[in-house]
Amino acid sequence: MIKLTPAERSALRAEAHGLNPIVLIGEAGLTANVMKEISLGLDSHGLIKVRVFGDDREARIAMYEKICEELGAAPVQHIGKLLVLYRPKVEAEKTRASKGGGLREVTIVKASASGTKKPSVTKVLLKGNERVTQGGNIKRAKTRQKSTKKTVLS
Repeated sequence: MIKLTPAERSALRAEAHGLNPIVLIGEAGLTANVMKEISLGLDSHGLIKVRVFGDDREARIAMYEKICEELGAAPVQHIGKLLVLYRPKVEAEKTRASKGGGLREVTIVKASASGTKKPSVTKVLLKGNERVTQGGNIKRAKTRQKSTKKTVLS
């Protein structure tokens, strides 16, 4: 379980004020699927609200403590039937960038024409089908040509 200072907890409470609950716990209670959804919510958002439908205060407190222990989250606030939880976001793997799609940032350094001045440095966002040439220009990859010789034999 993560320990928060009072100042951190206060800042997180203020940040959570405008959030809506993303997980609702019903009469079935704290099931494995509910825990999985809370974990996914913490991974993607970091700070979430959970609403518990039940009138038993002790049961809500027990759920709150169990969620924090099992998922390694920090308890931020418990007001009525709302629970506020915090866990630092997990850096998601950039699957599109590894496949060649998406945007990527590239730094282009061009030497001055005379060679006596500072080189110019620019940062550019490239799409998946673009590349930087040796001269520092951006080129798009050409689409692959289809062979006319390959025919489907039925």
